[in-house]
Order: sequence, then structure tokens, then C-alpha cells
Amino acid sequence: MKGRVTVGLVGDRNDSVPAHVAIPLALENAAAELGIAAAYEWVPTERIRTASRVAAFDGLWCVPASPYRSMDGALLAIRCAREGRIPFLGTCGGFQHAIIEYARNVLGWQDATTGETDSTAALAVISPLSCGILEGSGSIQLLAGTRIASAYGADEATEEYRCSYGVNPDFRASLVAGPLRETARDDTGDLRAVELDNHPFFVATLFQPERAALRGQPAPLVTAFLRACAAD
Repeated sequence: MKGRVTVGLVGDRNDSVPAHVAIPLALENAAAELGIAAAYEWVPTERIRTASRVAAFDGLWCVPASPYRSMDGALLAIRCAREGRIPFLGTCGGFQHAIIEYARNVLGWQDATTGETDSTAALAVISPLSCGILEGSGSIQLLAGTRIASAYGADEATEEYRCSYGVNPDFRASLVAGPLRETARDDTGDLRAVELDNHPFFVATLFQPERAALRGQPAPLVTAFLRACAAD
């Protein structure tokens, strides 16, 4: 295991966003648990114009608070992580954009987008949630045999959201029919997390596990992500 790792935080930093305050704390807590040093760098989406901007990080975390200033920049970073086998974590907006990147560049749906920025798009793979979540918490069912279930050491968790958009149910089956698979659902069966097979660590959640750090609690998924970043 590496003794020091550096994580690129892909997103547009805003200290009024609770998740942006929580993420450094969650990384510090996870690093202490693992006995390693972890540094991080905020990478504004509009500054990601080539893969080389993010390729040298030990891990990439696409953070909440979208729409981003540059969707193209966020998608390029996610593609770099996916194709370059860089450990990746996407939370909230990062989850949404991981879905869009996969739809465009793996499934070939070049017009895939989010209804948050284009409500009339024919391929809005991200659409308003039927439950209308904006701010709250809920029970998450973790599917057996997945990285996320292994990280939590359980088949259920309670996590926080700040989001009103998720996977469009019209496209759900096609999106998770291949190497991208669903790994967590809410109590109604709606998709809440995915991971990519045949990748060191590629996990995206609609909820914000990092918020546990604001309560002084560990964030198991962040620890699992950092462990993957530190793997030799």
C-alpha cells in the first residue's frame, strides 16, 4: 500500500455546499483509519480540457453540486478514470455524470444528457426523481457481492441526499445491463448506486456518504475508495 496518495476532486468548489465541506474531512478520517497520508486538489470542471489534467492523480472523486460549470470537463475526467483504471468515486452530481459518460461513450448514446439542463431532451438519462428528494435521508439496500456492500459490511445503510434528479427509469434496464451494474436501491426499489465491473474501483452513488464526516462519523465508502487509491 502506498504511504501517500493524492485525490483529484472534480467539481466547482463552493464552501456553502455541505458536501464540499465534508469531503476533506471524510478523506482525512479515512486516511487516518488506513494509516496513510492523503492530499487532495480541487479541479474546476472548466479547467479540464485534456485527460492529462487529471490522469496523474491516484484517484478521482466527482463531487456534488451540479450543474457543473463545464459538463464536458466533468465527463472527460470520468472517462479518464474509467478508461485509465483510476479509482473513481462519484457522489450525487458525480453519480449523474458517471451515468451520462457511460451512456455516451460505452453505449454510444451520444445525445445522452440530464433533464436538469435540458428538460426536452429525448435521451435525458437523468430525470426528476419520482420521490422529489431535495434534502433528507433514507434507507439504502446494498446488493450482496458488490463493492459497496463490502465497504459497509452490511446489506443496509442510512444515508443523506441533497438531490432531486436520478436515473430515468425509461433507460435503467439498458444502462445496467452490461459491465455497469446497480449496487444499491432505496426502499421503493429505485436505483441509488452503481459500480463498474473489471475496474479497480469505480463506484457512484446518488446519496452523499461523505456527509457522515460532518457528524463525526466514519464514511465506509470513502475509506474503501482511498484504500483503492493506495493500492500498489
